[in-house]
Amino acid sequence: MIKKINSEQDSFLLQTDNTAYAFTIEPSGHPEHLYYGSKIDADALDELFALHQKREFEPGNVIVYSEEHNTTSLEDICLECSGEGHGDVREPFIVLVRADGSRTTDFRYKSYEITDLKPEFDSLPGSYSKDGKVEHLCLTLEEDGMILEVHYYVYPECDVITRSAKLINNSQEEIQLERLLSAQLDLPDHGWAVTAFHGAWAREMDKSTVIPDRGKYIIESRTGCSSNRANPFFMLHRPDTSEDIGAVYGFNLIYSGNHYACAQVSAFFKTRVVQGVNPAGFRCILEPGETFEAPEAVMTYSDYGFSGQSRNMHRFVKEHILRGEWGNKERPVLLNSWEASYFNISESNLVSLAKAGRDLGIELFVMDDGWFGDRNDDFRALGDWDCNPKKLPGGLSRLSKKVTDLGIGFGLWVEPEMVNVNSRLYEAHPDWAMAIPNKLHSEGRHQRILDLSNPEVSDWMIEKMSEVFSSGNITYVKWDMNRIFSDVYSPYLPPKRQGETAHRYMLGLYKVMKALTERFPHILFEGCASGGCRFDLGILCYFPQIWGSDNTDAVCRSHIQEGYSYGYPQCCIGAHVSACPNHQTLRSTPIETRFNIAAFGALGYELNANDMTSDDKEQTRLQITLYKVWRDVLQFGDFYRIRTGENHHQWIAVSEDKSRAVGLFMQELVQPDLQSHRFICKGLDPDRTYRFHNISGKVNIKLFGSLINTMTPIHVRQDGILHNMIARFVKMGGEVEDYTAKGSVLMGAGVALRQQFSGNGYNESVRLFPDFASRMYFIEAVE
Repeated sequence: MIKKINSEQDSFLLQTDNTAYAFTIEPSGHPEHLYYGSKIDADALDELFALHQKREFEPGNVIVYSEEHNTTSLEDICLECSGEGHGDVREPFIVLVRADGSRTTDFRYKSYEITDLKPEFDSLPGSYSKDGKVEHLCLTLEEDGMILEVHYYVYPECDVITRSAKLINNSQEEIQLERLLSAQLDLPDHGWAVTAFHGAWAREMDKSTVIPDRGKYIIESRTGCSSNRANPFFMLHRPDTSEDIGAVYGFNLIYSGNHYACAQVSAFFKTRVVQGVNPAGFRCILEPGETFEAPEAVMTYSDYGFSGQSRNMHRFVKEHILRGEWGNKERPVLLNSWEASYFNISESNLVSLAKAGRDLGIELFVMDDGWFGDRNDDFRALGDWDCNPKKLPGGLSRLSKKVTDLGIGFGLWVEPEMVNVNSRLYEAHPDWAMAIPNKLHSEGRHQRILDLSNPEVSDWMIEKMSEVFSSGNITYVKWDMNRIFSDVYSPYLPPKRQGETAHRYMLGLYKVMKALTERFPHILFEGCASGGCRFDLGILCYFPQIWGSDNTDAVCRSHIQEGYSYGYPQCCIGAHVSACPNHQTLRSTPIETRFNIAAFGALGYELNANDMTSDDKEQTRLQITLYKVWRDVLQFGDFYRIRTGENHHQWIAVSEDKSRAVGLFMQELVQPDLQSHRFICKGLDPDRTYRFHNISGKVNIKLFGSLINTMTPIHVRQDGILHNMIARFVKMGGEVEDYTAKGSVLMGAGVALRQQFSGNGYNESVRLFPDFASRMYFIEAVE
């Protein structure tokens, strides 16, 4: 609900189901931020006046706005948007340079409009509503013929408010726009902690927390993509906030390029948070009549800790970001060929792998890199998107038919945004690749970036990929992007517009993605960028899931997926079971744990199914069967982090009607002589009765090593022939957990699990829980 409060000063109150956001227009014409937090109501200015900053005299050593408004200091007031000059020395919302070289801006309130429709961006993705109705407030601010529109969109059921901005140059002169951000939140106090998610390749979403005492804390990407270095999602919260208790603001950006966020504590101990396109390297020329749109930023608030914030964001992503046929459809279980074959593929080997996957319960087979041009390594052929006739003599048409005749879907990998110098495409169009003329161009993974700021390139890409996607029965596409930007330069753009290159690239990419997803609505697209180097809401507006990381190690993935869970729902996160030793870490983890972690996402397998042991094949069949039964809960259920940290992870996903839930308990390293663990549920109905149980597996006797000799009449040499024979035919039962209790009991006291093995004896009621062990628990309402 958006409420205009009638008074001499225009004031606005934006309400969601549980939160409120309020601001008023100062007599000087500047929008003053008053409040964002738990829900409040107000019908008159007097009620909001209690929140307004009072001042009779200016502070020392500050600038007052004007003689008329001689108690207004823009440095010490909470604002909705800010510029350079007139005394505000904090982080600005907008920065521009006029034709005369001056930089001071002074956009002041002109008018407002409240509608129930969300205007479409001209060239950017954004949030949407299935019925087309979104509560919308547009503030119009003006200065010297330039119009600044500040847009607010309210999603009540998600407790989310989004913001965007548009600058319209209605003046008679050219301006140079150096910054137009998307969101600004000024808070009247300090002492807030910032939790952000940084990392690198194979180390995505590493959570870190700082408390900015003075000055600035910056979260940014200058890589040309949203990046694994710093995800655009972050949180602002009180230092003592927990998973379930405490004030938390969540922020995200519907954008896939260079982004910027800053939390700044001022000299007067106020906190300013801004977010938007990164100003570094950015300069947009606006001729008279031209406009610039800033991406849409997402804000939420919760009093219920990190989990409350997460559920707001998850609901918003599922209902207002994901769209199309696959938006809220259960994702198929897939088998990807990469770690099984790498570049060494052939039609016969691929069909054999697909058949082995089908026999395990796989629903979709994906052919990864190596199928096109002269592509036998990563030095060549990117851009040559025609089948290699030696590897696939019948092309995609014959291969896809052979796979689909097995009763499963067929998908393939592409990396359309990149080109190798050693390719037919580059030989024909060297000017299509980003490079500074007559300068060394540094490459990543032996490839260059196609210049999507050039409409000729984006149009070619749409047509070429349409040709590829139409050449067989293709139901899935993995869209990769394996290098970040450097030496950014567009051969297409004139010199004075080179500062627009990185942003125009994103506009070109969104144009391509929009066209292809509209032409091929039945294809499930998965985004990928060396794993999670472009995991953001902009991509999710077109592709409903993104590969979380190239690192498939289950221990690493427990941290990576836990990091994503703060801002993104499970259905968005591509997660695979791979072979051991793991190809990224050489660590060996139980196949049970590899599955249990990957199951809290869009499940896939990335291994050679033909080479699996009979035991692993049997266990994988059971796992996939189980996943299909519980897939709706695991992918779309409300997600709670029960326990996080260095050694233990406990998660639970709960169905919307609270009738079913799946819990996970994972241990990284065993701690000796600690026998008891407890699983405390969340999100259940306290008044309903539930059955809490696990599915007991079989224990491989080799897990005990030479301890087998305490139970055998003859000596058995560890890993010898006799040891392996016994392990093959003798299977011990695992522990059984099966209890019935009220939801209030399961959430308040939890379940005391079976005793963990600690070297003092074993029977089938003891829980074997060594390094990297995990368990999945199932909770079902008893009617």
